[in-house]
Amino acid sequence: MQLREVRVTILVVAGGVGLIAIVLWEGFETVVLPRRVTRRFRLTRLFYRATWHTWAAMVRTAVPGKWQETWLSVFGPISILLLLSIWACGLIFGFALLYWAAGDVIPLHGVSHGFLTVLYLSGTTFFTLGLGDVVARSALGHGLVVIESGMGFAFLALIIAYLPALNQFFARRETDISLLDARAGSPPTAGELLRRHSDERGIEALRELLLHWEHWSAEFLEGHLSYPILAYFRSQHDNESWLAALTAILDTCSWLMAGGEKTCKRQAELTLAMARHAVVDLCLVFRIGPRPSKADRLPPAMLGELRAMLAGSGLKLETGEQADDRLSELRKSYEPYLESLATYFQTHVPPWMAASNQPDNWQGNIRDRLLERKHHKRRTGEHF
Repeated sequence: MQLREVRVTILVVAGGVGLIAIVLWEGFETVVLPRRVTRRFRLTRLFYRATWHTWAAMVRTAVPGKWQETWLSVFGPISILLLLSIWACGLIFGFALLYWAAGDVIPLHGVSHGFLTVLYLSGTTFFTLGLGDVVARSALGHGLVVIESGMGFAFLALIIAYLPALNQFFARRETDISLLDARAGSPPTAGELLRRHSDERGIEALRELLLHWEHWSAEFLEGHLSYPILAYFRSQHDNESWLAALTAILDTCSWLMAGGEKTCKRQAELTLAMARHAVVDLCLVFRIGPRPSKADRLPPAMLGELRAMLAGSGLKLETGEQADDRLSELRKSYEPYLESLATYFQTHVPPWMAASNQPDNWQGNIRDRLLERKHHKRRTGEHF
């Protein structure tokens, strides 16, 4: 064998082994490793950033506004299937390079012996089809076939373990978001959450709710650090999301800490700490920095209106410059991160107060929604 052929063979073997190693390590970090990966360069991260920005731009450009949320919600499930397909293709191509370097593949029935034939052998071996129309003849080739077929089984087990885990985390996350509907409105807001828990029994229920959401935030953090893809999964209703729920909880805690109901203040401190931890760490996972809000979410006029509404319900906030400064400082600790996440995931940070006469999701029915859609189409000139 000439020196040039030896060099080419070495490069092919190195390329095949390197490609297989990269795919296996990416799969290990994405599925198996139960902690945040701090390595800056990751193919999985590059894949999601490129595909998400492309998908979001396409939806904003080509999809009507009322259907954009539906199309954005498709990205999460599709991206998983696409990512798993890329991993499978990477492993198949990497083993094909090794078969080609070994040069001992025997095609049967007169099939031409080229790289496509080797790629075909790698594909049938990886998916354990066992057709036998292309075989390896040496001990090295047989060993590669055994290793690749074992990886094929492991890849199938990976899918079986990965998808149910994602569904379980998603279901637990969305259950509590749905329960927040009757407690904080649709979308959830701090104003509604406080107003609906302003009576004597409601204050104790609010403390228990904040305790529950402290645990929810911890589980949310652990689940989304292990499986960041979950952040792309959107809620069942357009006016609900994990970001909106976290915003309502953080706003409520900051209100109570700034001088609201004293019986909930300690629990509000604990819940805000955990919820803010989740928001900040999620920004670190997606490598997005905090950004200031385009407009003040709680201008003085709205703050006065919110105070008056809650005071009328029996829940007061300490007034004065000190209370305002305390509330402003607390908001600055988490609002920039919420704004960054909302911009990245193409969603909205909910306001402090709900719009007047805004019904909850549980109060609606199919007929009302069909009539609303009909009126919308009439206003926009569309045919029903």
